[in-house]
This record gives sequence, C-alpha cells and structure tokens, in this order.
Amino acid sequence: MKLHTMYAPFGATKTRKRVGRGTSSGTGKTSGKGHKGQNARSGGGVRPGFEGGQLPLYRRLPKRGFSNAKFKTEYAVINLSDLNSFEEGAIVTPELLKEMGLVKNQLNGIKVLGQGTLERKLTVKAHKFSEVAKQQIEKLGGKAEVM
Repeated sequence: MKLHTMYAPFGATKTRKRVGRGTSSGTGKTSGKGHKGQNARSGGGVRPGFEGGQLPLYRRLPKRGFSNAKFKTEYAVINLSDLNSFEEGAIVTPELLKEMGLVKNQLNGIKVLGQGTLERKLTVKAHKFSEVAKQQIEKLGGKAEVM
C-alpha cells in the first residue's frame, strides 16, 4: 500500500456547502437566509429558548417544592476485598486508604461495603459500615470503629 493509492471510504468525506456562489447552487444571492429580517442580518438570530416574545416554556412551567439533592451526604465507598492489601492486625484509617490510593477523595466520609471476602484480622476506622461488612470484620476478630 502506498500513500498515493489510499483514499477515504465512500461517505466519509462530504463537500462543504459554499453559500452565495451564483444561482445554480441553490444557495446563491441571499445564501439561503431569505429576504431581510432578523435572521438575515449578520449576528442576527435569537437566543435559545426565545419564543418571539411569547412567555417561554421555562417561565410557563411551575417551579415549586424543595430538593434535598444538593445537601445529600455522599460517601467514598470501599469494599472488603480491597482491604486484603493490608497486613494482619493493621489499623486502617481514611488517611491510610487515601495514601495507598484505594480512595481518591473522602467526600463526606468513607463507607465500607461487604463486597468480596476479608481474609485478615483488621481494625477498620470509617464513617459508616454496611451490616455485612461489620459482621465479616468482627467474625475474623477485627474491629469496625465508627468515626
């Protein structure tokens, strides 16, 4: 294969529409913008959502109620299987998890979930634990301490 034999597959390239180039192209003279008016002018047109002076949809719809979404507490989650990287009897803290790269950022705290199995006795300090995670940690003789 040589450079001069290569070509783009059919339909991959499309010729640019050249407006204002005579009458035979179909977009000559006024360049498909019609005669005069706001949309024919340079820089003309209306902003998105503008309905020609009619009360726009976003103002017609009722805005009521309260959403607690921006105030919700979001936890950085870690699974039990991730804790197997620590040695036996280690004290696992949020600072240590961040240092090891198991958690990117703490958000509103760290929650330990019961995904996978834990194989070592550990003392885990976190802000929240799922029931399964707490049971598995304590089953092996470890401690699940809520901060």
